[in-house]
Amino acid sequence: MKTIIKTIFNSGSNQTQLSVALLIMRLAIGSFMLTHGVGKLMMLLADGPVQFADPIGIGMTASLVMAVFAEFVCSILIILGFGTRLAAIPLLFTMFVAVAVVHGADPFAVKELAALYGVVYLILSITGAGKYSLDYYIGRKLHASHS
Repeated sequence: MKTIIKTIFNSGSNQTQLSVALLIMRLAIGSFMLTHGVGKLMMLLADGPVQFADPIGIGMTASLVMAVFAEFVCSILIILGFGTRLAAIPLLFTMFVAVAVVHGADPFAVKELAALYGVVYLILSITGAGKYSLDYYIGRKLHASHS
């Protein structure tokens, strides 16, 4: 019984547990956001004039291109764990714009999803991708070549 209680209330973790958690988080959040990015990519590739919000005043086409870059390209990078800290920044910015500008006057329930995405991207920008990522593999190769 003591072992079970110690296991339940043990707040420590090891690197493997943390890396597995980061892998799951990257795969989930990247895949979820990728669904939004694919829709925007289809809008960008469609014939005809671009009809997209311009929340920061740079033009509809530029806003759509930036959203596609963040939600499609950066989501793939996060799934792969390639340049994760950098890839999280455009997504974090996009979620900030969604919360503060696009849905600024809306009730919290409308902003909540973008805020949750934003928190995850903030965490990834701090922690990086973890051991099960291209970042880790590349970092090890770079470190080995400098030793």
